[in-house]
Amino acid sequence: MLGNMAPEVTLPYGRHQVDDEDVAAVVEVLRSDWLTTGPTVEAFETAVSAYVESEHAVAVSSGTAGLHAALYAIGIGPGDEVLVSPMTFVATVNAVLYQGALPVFVDVEADTLLIDPTLIEPKITPRTKALIAVDYAGQPCDYDALRGIADRHGLYLIADACHSLGASYRGRPVGTLADLTVFSFHPVKPITCGEGGMVVTRDPQLAHRMRCFRNHGIDLDPHQRLVAGTWRYQMQDLGFNYRLSDLHCALGLSQLKKLDLRIAQRQAIADTYDQLFSSQQQLVSLRRKADISHGFHLYVIRLAPQKRDQVFTRLRTQGIGVNVHYMPVHLHAFYRHSFGDQSGCCPVAERAFETILSLPIFPAMQETEVKRVVEALCVAMSEARPS
Repeated sequence: MLGNMAPEVTLPYGRHQVDDEDVAAVVEVLRSDWLTTGPTVEAFETAVSAYVESEHAVAVSSGTAGLHAALYAIGIGPGDEVLVSPMTFVATVNAVLYQGALPVFVDVEADTLLIDPTLIEPKITPRTKALIAVDYAGQPCDYDALRGIADRHGLYLIADACHSLGASYRGRPVGTLADLTVFSFHPVKPITCGEGGMVVTRDPQLAHRMRCFRNHGIDLDPHQRLVAGTWRYQMQDLGFNYRLSDLHCALGLSQLKKLDLRIAQRQAIADTYDQLFSSQQQLVSLRRKADISHGFHLYVIRLAPQKRDQVFTRLRTQGIGVNVHYMPVHLHAFYRHSFGDQSGCCPVAERAFETILSLPIFPAMQETEVKRVVEALCVAMSEARPS
């Protein structure tokens, strides 16, 4: 046995849930004539667009591919600037670079870690073409404020909703709040395809551009050519192989039926955490806005900076898979090397990074497991020492 092995994580921060109905849906496709570019892809797209009340949905191979496709569709290219939050997974910002554009970071609100609308307009220049709002942890951003800014300055508004499928803002579902909305179906997300993503929009031209982009820039995929009774197709632009297979879509279609229940389960777990933490003054959970329904992809708390890493290590040794989401993107080595040290450009996000800790939350999590996390956390907090 190797020495110094990390302890087994028995309670991860997120966990997928697949049942017999999901397995049967995938097996049915395995026995069909179409494993990819087939009718199940369109069925999944139709179901997601209906669920989020958006006219068009384009299935892609990941949330990252969705972000890339969205930026391609609106014509982002070299010389353009895209405003984005630093408090996100690197994929959000990487997609801007894929199109040769420049990401411009806008700081976040201290109590929600969502992009701060009051800081956006000073960052807008004649080169600014789009704004990407990140629904951090599953809480929708202030889309009325963001829509107003985007409209005043002629910007596209993209929602990185990879955390927030099933959430809503002022009674409107995520998927109706931006020009394009990107979802992820990674295993720890609200529903999973194994891997996968989806972009929804009300603009048919943007949807068409993304459909071509995901298929090497080709106008018709094999199933479309079969239906049209033709072998002809044209590569209209340089695209990528970002297709999502019928196998993935079968799993997603089956999982989508359980989404409302799973969001309710996540919200109940978050409520339990809130209740158990109500008497603890050494930690603070992120503020929940009154006019939203939270998706709770993550449950994030904030600790004293000098204690966070000690608490992380202590809980991991007990098999509790706490995590940190996220290091601000501009602090990563690649961004430092490519764009210079931008430390200090987003002080709220940078300070938050030193304090945040993501606790386990997933639909099948039991109340006893929630209590286990809270008890272990409180002990770890009491034993942590100032560094």
